[in-house]
Amino acid sequence: MDSSITLPFIQAVKPSARLAQPCLIVTGGRAPAPHWLQQVAKGKTLWTADHGLDACRAAQLLPERLIGDLDSLSLSSLAWAEAQGIPIEKFPTEKDDTDTQLALRKAEEAGYTTIYLSGAFGNRTDHAMSTLLTAAASETEVILADDREALFFLSGGESLDLEFDRSPKALSLLPLFGDAEGVTMTGVHWPLSGTYLSEKCPTAVSNRLEEGETRCTVSMEKGKLGVYICLFE
Repeated sequence: MDSSITLPFIQAVKPSARLAQPCLIVTGGRAPAPHWLQQVAKGKTLWTADHGLDACRAAQLLPERLIGDLDSLSLSSLAWAEAQGIPIEKFPTEKDDTDTQLALRKAEEAGYTTIYLSGAFGNRTDHAMSTLLTAAASETEVILADDREALFFLSGGESLDLEFDRSPKALSLLPLFGDAEGVTMTGVHWPLSGTYLSEKCPTAVSNRLEEGETRCTVSMEKGKLGVYICLFE
C-alpha cells in the first residue's frame, strides 16, 4: 500500500494512510499558482468548487465536476464550463454547507480515499477555518496545499515523515479538537519528545529545520494534530 504524498518541494510519507484513488478539489480561496496546480493535478481526478473554477481555467485544466451555488465564480468561467460540457451540480445559495464542504462530502461519497484540497488558504478567515476543521474531522485523508502552504493531519498513533527540496520558512504543530499528547518531532531546531500540546494555547509554532537538515518526522500518541508548513509568505 502506497503511503507517499508528493507535492512540489515536499515529499511526505504517512505509513498509516491509504493513499489510493486521489481526488484534487480546487476551491475558492487564494488561487494556487497555475504551474503548481498543473503539476499537482497529474494522476488525480480534478473537481472544483465554485470560484475554484477560475483557478482551473487559468491553469488550462478541465475539471471533471463543478460543485456549488455558483455565486462567486466569474460569468466567463461559467460560460467556459458550460461550453466544455463540464458536469455542473448547482446548489441553492441559502444552504447550511459551504461549497467546499459539499465538494468534500461528494468526494467521500464517491469513494476517494485521498483528497488534495487547494484554494483553501487566504481570503476569508471564516471559510478557511470552516474548511480546516471539516478536513481535520474527515475520516478520509485530506491534505490542504498550494504553492505557499500545506497542512497535513495526524491522529493518535500516527506519524508523518517529511522531506523538502527547499527549506520551509516555518513548521508548526496545531492541536485540534482538544489537546495533543505524546508529540515527538525530530530534525528541527526545537525538537519535541513525548510533549503535551495545549489546544487553548498552541506553542509549537514557527519551528524550522535544523541547520543542514532536509527532513523531519512528527508523531503523536493521542489527539488530533495539524502539521502546518509555510514554504514562503
